[in-house]
Amino acid sequence: MAVYNYDVVVLGSGPAGEGAAINAVKAGRKVAVVDDRPQVGGNCTHLGTIPSKALRHSVRQIMQYNNNPLFRQIGDPRWFSFPDVLKSAERVISKQVSSRTGYYARNRIDTYFGTASFADERSVEVVMLNGAVEKLVAKDIVIATGSRPYRPADVDFNHPRIYDSDTILSLTHTPRRIIIYGAGVIGTEYASIFSGLGVLVDLIDNRDQLLNFLDDEISDALSYHLRTNNVIIRHNEEYERVEGVDNGVILHLKSGKKIKADAFLWSNGRTGNTDKLALENVGLKANGRGQVQVDEYYRTAVPNIYAAGDVIGWPSLASAAFDQGRSAAGSISDNDTWRFVDDVPTGIYSIPEISSIGKTERELTQAKVPYEVGKAFFKGMARAQISYEPVGMLKILFHRETLAVLGVHCFGYQASEIVHIGQAIMNQKGEANTIKYFINTTFNYPTMAEAYRVATFDGLNRLF
Repeated sequence: MAVYNYDVVVLGSGPAGEGAAINAVKAGRKVAVVDDRPQVGGNCTHLGTIPSKALRHSVRQIMQYNNNPLFRQIGDPRWFSFPDVLKSAERVISKQVSSRTGYYARNRIDTYFGTASFADERSVEVVMLNGAVEKLVAKDIVIATGSRPYRPADVDFNHPRIYDSDTILSLTHTPRRIIIYGAGVIGTEYASIFSGLGVLVDLIDNRDQLLNFLDDEISDALSYHLRTNNVIIRHNEEYERVEGVDNGVILHLKSGKKIKADAFLWSNGRTGNTDKLALENVGLKANGRGQVQVDEYYRTAVPNIYAAGDVIGWPSLASAAFDQGRSAAGSISDNDTWRFVDDVPTGIYSIPEISSIGKTERELTQAKVPYEVGKAFFKGMARAQISYEPVGMLKILFHRETLAVLGVHCFGYQASEIVHIGQAIMNQKGEANTIKYFINTTFNYPTMAEAYRVATFDGLNRLF
């Protein structure tokens, strides 16, 4: 067994692992990264964020073509198969892998491809993809192994028509009808993708409201637009069993309903990838969801072992994972790059997309904060009209007395881009974080960002 010595070993090459590795090497540490795939990028690049967002973009383009009257001069509406649309995702994945491989090479970070497990608190053994075993010894170790879809034992994922959010990317046909069990972020995004391809979708939600962490008005808007695209949303339902048959899947619900479809997508929960790490060898234990507990410095109960990204749970977003990994490395090197990552905007890539940051109306009402609302509807925005994107709105919540921005909620075209302007103002101090910024600043015209000015004037008109 070959033995190699490092200052920091990072387990996983997704956003958290990448953030940790690059920050550690910038601080002068000798760094190695281990990943169980033959390529870097983690689940984010190969199975999660990148493929699904590339899929969504292609489907959205198809929907634009089919719904824009201008294109009727070119031809009739067109429908594309799911495998055809997947090809665009494959193109993006290869480019992302190439970029990220370059990051590690330029920073002289050693990469090992194989399955890692702890030998003790300062070393890991890696079973390489070729079967060889190598031992990496390090002063500090960062767990950034990500997560995978939770799979209940009573659902037969070996059935050719039953998928999870990873295996759905291997779908080789376009179903006429699909059941999506789980109406969280992943479920609603795939409901948008399939309905955009003309597939009938049954979206099963075990709660009484879609994405109830969102502002109620935004959640209602999402429900409306999904329903207008042939998505049947079934709230307050739980599965009794999932029956795979020769020509499809039958979902038996505890309410007595039976639903049949050509395909079934399970998207209800995720599990941290810790089962192969031999955590018991270092005295660590994952919770029931396979997640590792950390403190605000991303340090586990073992002082020299850190963790970041999906493997620690909330918020389980690629954007946050990169910053968490970077902060974990900042804690190791003590180079002033640590911060506790809690200023995280929500980005949901449904069609239309959703993004928000700060408090919701429900939260402000429960806290008895005197707030007011300003809205800008995209149907009245010149840029949205030019882009033929009339669906959506920007909603600003602000304090009635101080005018401080308390929350920004956006639904529609470029929502995940628009929200960052509000986020920047919310992070300012004193009067700099008030809605006055939006009326004392000249925005380019026509832009979607101009919605901030429109929404602010709307909100100020409500004050008395």
